[in-house]
Amino acid sequence: MAKTTFTGPVVSKNGFIGTLVGQGGGGAAVGPGVVFTAIPSSALPAPTAALSGAVMCVSDNGVSNNEFCLVLCDGTKWTTVTGQPLT
Repeated sequence: MAKTTFTGPVVSKNGFIGTLVGQGGGGAAVGPGVVFTAIPSSALPAPTAALSGAVMCVSDNGVSNNEFCLVLCDGTKWTTVTGQPLT
């Protein structure tokens, strides 16, 4: 299968099939998985129905304390993947 490079976000209305392979900072493959770039929680987009199911990595868990965590959008709010609200 051909390899295609995108410069913007990729959207799928029906998911992706196969193994996701992330890349490190220098473009080298790091193996199966997804590489997240951490952002402050203040930079999270407003939760919307279109973002329902989106996962992002925040660097401060809402209180600027360098506590990295993954957050999940349910369409109305962002919560940590363990179900805790952002503090």
